[in-house]
Order: sequence, then C-alpha cells, then structure tokens
Amino acid sequence: MIRTLLIANRGEIACRVARTARAMGIRTVAVFSEADAETPHVRACDEAWPIGPAAAAESYLKADVILDVARRSGADAVHPGYGFLSENAGFARACEAAGVIFVGPPASAIDAMGSKAGAKTLMEKAGVPLVPGYHGDDQAPAILSQAALAIGFPVLLKASAGGGGKGMRVVRSEDELPAAIDSAKREGKASFGDDRLIVEKYLERPRHVEVQVFADRHGNTVHLFERDCSAQRRHQKILEEAPAPGLDPAIRDAMGRAAVAAAEAVGYVGAGTVEFILDASGTFHFMEMNTRLQVEHPVTELITGLDLVALQLRVAAGEKLPFTQDDLRITGHAVEVRLYAEDPARDFFPQTGPLTRLRFPQGEGIRIDSGVEEGGAVTVHYDPMIAKVIAYGRDRREALARLGSALGRIEIVGVTTNAGFLKRLVEHPEVVAGPIDTGFVGREIATLAPAGEAAPAAALAIAGFAEMLAFDAAAKSAAARTDDPTSPWARADGWRLNDVGHHDLDFREGERVTMVRMAAERSGEGRGWTARFDGTDHHLSGHFDADGSLNVRVDGVRHRAVVVADRDRRVVFLDGRSWPLVLEDPFTAGEVEEVGHGRLIAPMPAKVIRVDVAVGDRVARGATLLVTEAMKMEHTVTAPADGVVIRLAVAVGDLVDEGAELVVLEAVDE
Repeated sequence: MIRTLLIANRGEIACRVARTARAMGIRTVAVFSEADAETPHVRACDEAWPIGPAAAAESYLKADVILDVARRSGADAVHPGYGFLSENAGFARACEAAGVIFVGPPASAIDAMGSKAGAKTLMEKAGVPLVPGYHGDDQAPAILSQAALAIGFPVLLKASAGGGGKGMRVVRSEDELPAAIDSAKREGKASFGDDRLIVEKYLERPRHVEVQVFADRHGNTVHLFERDCSAQRRHQKILEEAPAPGLDPAIRDAMGRAAVAAAEAVGYVGAGTVEFILDASGTFHFMEMNTRLQVEHPVTELITGLDLVALQLRVAAGEKLPFTQDDLRITGHAVEVRLYAEDPARDFFPQTGPLTRLRFPQGEGIRIDSGVEEGGAVTVHYDPMIAKVIAYGRDRREALARLGSALGRIEIVGVTTNAGFLKRLVEHPEVVAGPIDTGFVGREIATLAPAGEAAPAAALAIAGFAEMLAFDAAAKSAAARTDDPTSPWARADGWRLNDVGHHDLDFREGERVTMVRMAAERSGEGRGWTARFDGTDHHLSGHFDADGSLNVRVDGVRHRAVVVADRDRRVVFLDGRSWPLVLEDPFTAGEVEEVGHGRLIAPMPAKVIRVDVAVGDRVARGATLLVTEAMKMEHTVTAPADGVVIRLAVAVGDLVDEGAELVVLEAVDE
C-alpha cells in the first residue's frame, strides 16, 4: 500500500496525479523549481519542497535531489509523470535502491525500450514488423549517410533516445543529409543527453496509431485499445482520438496482440504505449514503445471508463489488474487537442508571456486538464502547453462537434495560442469525414493557419463600442462624485456645441492601422453608436452582462462578445475566434524605435547555440545566420534579404532576452 506519494513532475500531469492520489487517501508531496513556487501543482499537494533553479537540468532532472526529498518527506513511492525522469532507467534503479516504489516499469524494461535502436532490434527478434532502417552502433555521419542512401529517399532521422518530435528530421535528398544529421544530433544531445540517431524509410501518408498497454506484477498484461495520433506538426502530436477512426476490427485485434507481446517481451509493469505506423494497405510497423503514461491518456480513460493514474498506483503497490482482456469494451468516442502558447501563422513558434486572462469552457462531455491558471505565465523554461482540451461523445461526430464548440469558447489573453488553429482543424471537412495521415496538417497549413488574416468589421466595431461603454461608465462614475452630475462636460459621447460628437480610435493589427470613428446616435440611457471606418457605417447597441461579456447588436445582428483590455491591447473574442488589437495612443506615437528590415531581433528568450556568419560576410536571402534554442527546440535565424553583416551582437552560448538585437544586415547595392 502506498501511504505517501512524491510527484516528481510539474504542470497538468502533476495536478492530475495529486487529485487522484488524494482521492485514494494517499498523502501527496510536490517538488518545485524557483519558477514554479506559486503554480497549481504545488497547491494541489499536501506539502511541497523546493528543488532548485528554474532550469529543468538543475531541478526536475536532479534525481539525487528528488530522492533526498522523498527520504526527508517520508514518501514511500514516486510518480514521475511524463517527461523529465519518467523514462530514466537510472532513476528507476535509484528509487529501488532507496527502498522507494517507482510508479512505472522496471529499469530493465526502460533500458530495453528506451533506445529506439535497441527496441527495434528486440522487436525484430520477436517477429514484429519494422520499417526498413538502420539502427546500428556506428554513428559516424558517413555511416548514417550511407545507410540513408541504401534505404532510399525520403528517410527519417530520429534521435535514438528521443520522443516528442525532438531530434527528428525528414530528409528528401542527399544534399540535405549533412546539415540534417548535424542538427538532429545536436537537438538529441540537448533534449536527451544522447546524440545517437536511427535512420528509417520515411513512409508517405501513413497513419500513426498507438496501443495503450497495462501490466501488473502477477503476469497479467492487457491492451486498452488504440489511439490515432496522425494529426501532427514537426512530428509532434496535435490531436489524438480513441478509438482510431475507420480501423478494421481485425487490424485492431492484431495490433493489440502485438502490443501485448511487446510488453511481455520486456517484462513490462504499469502503463505503457506501443506505437505503430499504419500504411495505406493496412500493414502496421513497430515504431517505438513509450515506457510511461502518455499525454493523450485521457481519451483512453473516457472510452474505457478507467482511471489510468489510479491503476498505476494500485499496480505499483502490488495489486492485480481488476479485469481481463475479455472484460474491456469501447464505449463512445473521445478526442483531445493540445492547447499551446505558440503562433501557428509563424510556423508554430513558441510564445512566452503572462496569462492575463485564462477562461476554459464547461459543458457536457468536456474535460480540461491544465497546470496553469489566470495570473500565471508561460516561461521559456518548460514546454509551452497550456492545457489539454478533451471532448467525449456517443460517436466521433458528436465528440468533434463538442470539441469545436469548446475551442471557440476559450478566452486567453497575454500570449498567442493555437486555439483558432485547433478549431479549424477539428472542423475541417477531411477530419470530420474520417481518418487522416501524418502529412495532412502540412498539406493544409494555409487553410488551418492563414497568415495575415485581418479582423472582421464586426470585431473592429465591437472593439470601439466596448471602449465607448467603458469610457461612458467611467465618466458617469466621475460625474456622480461632482456637484453637477448632469453637466454636459460630464458626458462621454464627445458632445460639442453645434456639432456631432465623436471619438477617433486607432486600432493596429500588425502593420495595419484602422481609424474607427465612434459617434453617439442619441443621448440618454441605452443610446446606440455608429462606428465608421473603411468608408462604411456600422450601427451598434447593447450592454455589458453581469459576467462581463457584451450583449451587442451590430447592424441588427446579435452577438455575444468579450473584449479584454490589457494595457494598450484589446482582445476581441467573437464567434469562436479571437482578434488581438492594439489601441494606439496618439500622444506616444513615434516614441518606439522602428526595427529596420536589416536588424534581426530575438522573438523570445533563448540560448545561441550556433553562429554561421561574421562581420563583413555577404549573405543571400534565406541563408542561415545563427541558430538559437528555446523550450528544447531549435530556431534558425535566416537573412530576410541579400546583404552584408555589419554588426553581430551575440556569440555561441549567449542567453538573449526577447527583443534583443542579434544581427544587423546592410542592403547590397546592385
């Protein structure tokens, strides 16, 4: 029996484990870095211990420090969550040596499956079909290049110790190989401390289907059916669903049996996932096994009715699985998307910043798993996932409809998110119609993440209307405190003698500025306003409801909208979309230095890991200037035009803040 559980993780998984453990009567202990002292997972536990600086390598990845907290807090078990130390065989062994239960598989199973190369060798011996590839020990770039040439392009380079798309590159020609091998090795080393690669044939238009397995210490192993994770970008999952749409029952059964055989081959215990690539012919190939709980486990919970975290704790305590394979059934359909702080229109560039407003929807069949809260922040130190948004329905169509509706009701201010992208994805006709392949998002990116999409007229008009209502309310409040509250000087409608009053508001979106002229249509309570811009008048009336939302009519059409003011920003939430605007102050115009086309700045805090140019170098448009790393991902800075490097402000190893100058180019005279 587990009496005290230390949760060696952070974020939404730490919150989830804490809730489940406490419901089971288990005392919980959190660990936290300096950046996480006030986060939800800390408050979710009975006690919490500091473990070091914000950087994961100096806190959450310090096995000795975490085990010291386990000893001092009296914990008899450690739950590693996912990521960090969850698939670290050395940590599992250290727990065992310290007499602490590791809530996961034995170290031998982690060793066997922790290396993609080793796992493929093991599966090959067991007769599990593999994708043609190279997973040998000789890691010389020349050997890897020879293997790629022998396999035939396109090939996929994968970090042997990796996951989550880190250290993974698709290579379509021999010319691309040297840079791709170098980059994949470097990212693998940074993310997993291991730069070994495997080379595989890259299958065009496959599906990514994985099987959830569970095993106890008494020789019982089952599968909990499959999840389809084919919607991906940069080889990272975006949308996961269970069961896999359109999967032949015979293939489902065969994949399930293969997954169980894989788990049994390594003496697996606990929750794990066996991942397969499924080609158009219905043939499946083993990819890898994740020896931990997966981010997408909620969809499996919803279609099976099981609590996988509770099962983990019971199995770790030595209990038998309370069911057999024959007892398990699929009921309904579940879909999950990962809500990230990132900008889909800028190649999903990660974002950092405060969560000024964070409101999630509620409703039948909707589940939100999150480890952040309003007033918190997304930082450069950890993964930028804000929440998992999950929907359940009687069938796939209902689940997708509920998820699309929920995504349209999310309100986040402070960072750019992929909420709009996700809504377009789950409502895309091809997604609704049935299964997609792993290349779908890449092919449809222009539709899913349109660049430069301007706010609609209704959003601009509502932004102006909200400004007038707020201005009016403030004026009335101030007038009420004077000796003459009915004075025309207390009015906020721009009243003037013998003229039509108005307010001019400049709203900026990127480079585009729209002047919205707001004019009161009539005086008295409930007056309407006219918003004039782009040569058109729009008529508005309405009010703020008790919850702060706007009940507004625009040209006779009723809308429910939310307008959030954050300093000079105004974010309009309308019809399931959000539109960030900047309300420009005419008195401060021109005070901000304009960044010229030749001055390249850091879009977010990062570390410089490579510099490819020197002062005086002549570069062509698109040439790589330098590479930075943030949130365990590499970001390449390229030349926006032909030019000469006239200033280089950074060197390898430098840490730069958002907005810091990196390189300055001077245009080349032809």
